[in-house]
Amino acid sequence: MNREHLQLEYGLRFDWGLPGAKAVGAVADVAVVVDVLSFTTTLTVAVDAGIDVLPYRWNDESAERYASEADAVLAVRRSRVAHGQISLSPNTIRCTTAPRRLVLPSPNGSSICFELGAGSGVCVGASLRNATAVAGWIARHYTPRSVVSVIAAGEKWPGGELRPAIEDLWGAGAVMCALTATGWDAEVSPEALMAITAWRAVADTLPQSLAESASGRELRASGYPEDVAIAAEVDRSTAVPVLESRVFRGRAVG
Repeated sequence: MNREHLQLEYGLRFDWGLPGAKAVGAVADVAVVVDVLSFTTTLTVAVDAGIDVLPYRWNDESAERYASEADAVLAVRRSRVAHGQISLSPNTIRCTTAPRRLVLPSPNGSSICFELGAGSGVCVGASLRNATAVAGWIARHYTPRSVVSVIAAGEKWPGGELRPAIEDLWGAGAVMCALTATGWDAEVSPEALMAITAWRAVADTLPQSLAESASGRELRASGYPEDVAIAAEVDRSTAVPVLESRVFRGRAVG
């Protein structure tokens, strides 16, 4: 891997997808994963409901066994969800009796978190719903000498290639903007500055901008407008999902 792609000179870094997570997240003190539509939004809704969440790889036949061994409920695909079941849709958590533990696979955010869970750094799940809370938690528990890498999960094209998703850029920018607002004075990479600038450009019009984004339109056309609306609940949550022993549990900002 090209050393110059690792942003080693900077304390606040940003990159995309699983390759980006391996490049700048695996060596960070804190790796923040952002998957607004929908893994990390659903994660925050689950943590708000007191659910422990286990990330897992997507389309893995072992997921059912993994959930059984973990004494957890396995989330199903959106298209297959029945009454009383939970999927990647955050609205299903609000409409269902909360389980104690939930395995929540996804092709992007959850898969990235599962991979990062094997490393030595701390992995945190962030969305627009808890961006300021995550920033506050980092500022309270770490110093600007720590390395913080924020990963926009992105989506995938039909062929499996990364599709940079604008909503994840905004979510990542929201976290980093809030972190710098705390007085965090680590050197910020140009990539991170780009994400912060993108967030500031839509902060005042977020619900409309999210609904009109490609991913937002996709979900609304598929019959999930509530999921887009929940994802746009900026800073509604104060919970900070921290991955410990492959389980996300909520941590208070303080």
